[in-house]
Amino acid sequence: MDNTQKTYLFEQTPIAKAVIKLAIPTIISSLVMVLYNLADTYFVGMLNNSVQNAAVTLAAPVLLAFNAVNNLFGVGSSSMMSRALGKKEYETVYRSSAFGFYCSAFCGLLFSLVYTLFSAPLLTMLGANAETAAATGEYLKWTVTCGAVPAILNVVMAYMVRSEGSSLHASIGTMSGCLLNILLDPIFILPWGLNMGAAGAGLATFISNCVACLYFFVLLFVKRRSTYVCIRPSKFRLKKSITLGVCGVGIPAAIQNLLNVTGMTVLNNFTSSYGSDAVAAMGIAQKINMVPLYIALGLSQGIMPLISYNYASGNIDRVKKTLLFATKIALSFMAIVAIGYYAGADFLISLFMENERIIAYGARFLHGLCLALPFLCMDFLAVGVFQACGMGRKALIFALLRKIVLEIPALYLLNWLFPLYGLAYAQFAAEVILSMAAVLVLKRMWPKEL
Repeated sequence: MDNTQKTYLFEQTPIAKAVIKLAIPTIISSLVMVLYNLADTYFVGMLNNSVQNAAVTLAAPVLLAFNAVNNLFGVGSSSMMSRALGKKEYETVYRSSAFGFYCSAFCGLLFSLVYTLFSAPLLTMLGANAETAAATGEYLKWTVTCGAVPAILNVVMAYMVRSEGSSLHASIGTMSGCLLNILLDPIFILPWGLNMGAAGAGLATFISNCVACLYFFVLLFVKRRSTYVCIRPSKFRLKKSITLGVCGVGIPAAIQNLLNVTGMTVLNNFTSSYGSDAVAAMGIAQKINMVPLYIALGLSQGIMPLISYNYASGNIDRVKKTLLFATKIALSFMAIVAIGYYAGADFLISLFMENERIIAYGARFLHGLCLALPFLCMDFLAVGVFQACGMGRKALIFALLRKIVLEIPALYLLNWLFPLYGLAYAQFAAEVILSMAAVLVLKRMWPKEL
């Protein structure tokens, strides 16, 4: 896509067509990422070993913590890049991308080092016990000790490539790794292959992330004369305006993900007190619930460059129309999925493990989780708008409201009122309130049309 095509896409392409062009590849790559997450659970579940399945679930907060770095430098730098493109400040675009790339690589190395040095207390913090610690540690050895840098870099580079309107290339890079992971999982996990169990899932993830990184490096080399994404060391500077611009959006986004990690860790610790069957069931229910969540997230991420560009260039009417169009699509889809999930919960859980106790647990968990879906999509869209427009403070307030003020207290309260099963309804309780807040804040930002 040359510079004229990029400008036309952001400024003149009809809203519906522009949203479809930017969001569909992002949604597809999000779906593939869900399949890749489900693949670990599915193939490990085929072992019919709740300890191995629990290991993947208990490790999830650490992998989710990667998203703190992804959002700090991926969301932060891509928002800065799109806004700079809208203002025609091309040198800022180059320097923002170099800043995001090298800082995310450094943080990946730091992740690997910290986990490797403090793995024992971290496993205990995650909720692993004598029964599950070994399997969880083997999974994290590949995904964190060896794999933190490629896992972070491939996501950050996808954000940066997407920021200039190249959603298709960003999605191909992400999907290449995910599809390879799905292919490698059964070979590494199952008895007919290498029979590595959860450790095999971790090794497959590590290899697939390396391949995704390789795709982006080749892409940037081939398109070096036409892309604004720059990873040349000469463009990396700790320049105040770049650092503040990236971190002003990225830090609130990173804190949001760290709070998500905190919430998931609290949930896992509560669930683990009921045994490995309950942990495995909660993990399966969460993975199934990820499918529509990642679609909503893909939509909100897909429209971010369009909103950033037009907000920075002063075309607020185009920003409003983009948001309204995306909201109508997201709410309709999520409501339909929530109904389907509630009705078919037992069947969906049974696809992953042939264990009546886990199916019974998982179906009850999925009933609670799926009710939050229509409300979550409004939260995603609102936070996406805040990030796209450089309103990091608003995004941070929403993150604090969601986890600290609403969801984590709800976990304690609902688990006390309805032991175990109440845990699945904490997110629903939080998102009902937060979605109402999202609508009110967006209406106040642009009162006439929203």
